[in-house]
Amino acid sequence: MCVSSTDVKHGRVVGLCDESAHLNVSNAVVDTEQRLPPQLGNCTSHQSHPARVLLCVRVVCLQSVFGARANLSMKRGKKTEDAAADEENDTGSASAKKTKKAKEPEAPILYEDPPDKMTCKDGREPNMKITSWNVDGLRAWVKKNGLDWVREESPDVLCLQETKCAEKSLPAAITSMPEYPYKYWAASDEKEGYSGVAMLCKTEPIKVTYGIGKEEHDKEGRVITAEFPTFYLVTAYVPNSGRGLVRLDYRKTWDVDFRAYLSELDIQKPLVLCGDLNVAHQEIDLKNPKGNKKNAGFTPDEREGFTQLLESGFTDSFRELYPEQTNAYTFWTYMMNSRSKNVGWRLDYFVLSSSLLPGLCDCKIRNKALGSDHCPISLHIAV
Repeated sequence: MCVSSTDVKHGRVVGLCDESAHLNVSNAVVDTEQRLPPQLGNCTSHQSHPARVLLCVRVVCLQSVFGARANLSMKRGKKTEDAAADEENDTGSASAKKTKKAKEPEAPILYEDPPDKMTCKDGREPNMKITSWNVDGLRAWVKKNGLDWVREESPDVLCLQETKCAEKSLPAAITSMPEYPYKYWAASDEKEGYSGVAMLCKTEPIKVTYGIGKEEHDKEGRVITAEFPTFYLVTAYVPNSGRGLVRLDYRKTWDVDFRAYLSELDIQKPLVLCGDLNVAHQEIDLKNPKGNKKNAGFTPDEREGFTQLLESGFTDSFRELYPEQTNAYTFWTYMMNSRSKNVGWRLDYFVLSSSLLPGLCDCKIRNKALGSDHCPISLHIAV
């Protein structure tokens, strides 16, 4: 007897045998019976039906194979689950490590303006208070209540830079200020809303002049000089070298001519120079010196120009009093919250003739005053 082909549908198996296979099965019945697993308990009549034995053997073999595959699949599934759990644990550990390593952003280091010193080096008390402020647009600054701060500070002389306003367009709020009956304005001859300086005084100066005597500079309205009985007061808005240093050559020419002008005044009377001088002299004078060595305000040429001014007999009053003070800035760009982070530059100065140093009391950076991208600075001096 031979087992014919069948399909596996409905639990049936597929098998082929020939006569020799039938004889082999018949001869091996007893031996097969001894090795059959319990699943063949129903095949007790295998001695009379060898083909049935073969069929049963094949069924059992297939069941064993399927069972082995199922066990292998279960093992693989468990390994996958274990690996996923291990990965999750690893990820959690890595996240924990990253969390531990992540540093909180450092709090900005702010400059705290100390109490005003009201005694000069030679023991005198100051008799003159001067305030300088780059207002970055006079009309906008007035709208931001800049005059309220001025009234509270109450300097004897108020010097303003970058007013960006022709005299005909000045706000009435400032032109009618009774506290400062003597007011002087300089603006650009060629560009509306560009450059410009102002000086407001409680007492009348002996004489007031505009510019430095050179047309190429004076047409931009950058300098006012007031003569008082014992000194000159000069307020200036020094040219910026510009983005890409497009005006650096002009700035170098300005530095030479302006230094010559100040030196000539100093021969007659000592002077106080105040304003936005558009240079951070040393690395201590800005937050990021390394990244700004090729930018306007911190190029070697501009810094050298200021060094030469000091070597001509003048002194940076703030550094005279606070030589090691860090984080003391007067300008912050409007971008990237620079002011709240105190990422700034010290561009505004009181520069004195060396002969005035005995009367120097204090130089203040009023960095709490708002209304511009610069803050005001004030000088206490006995003259």
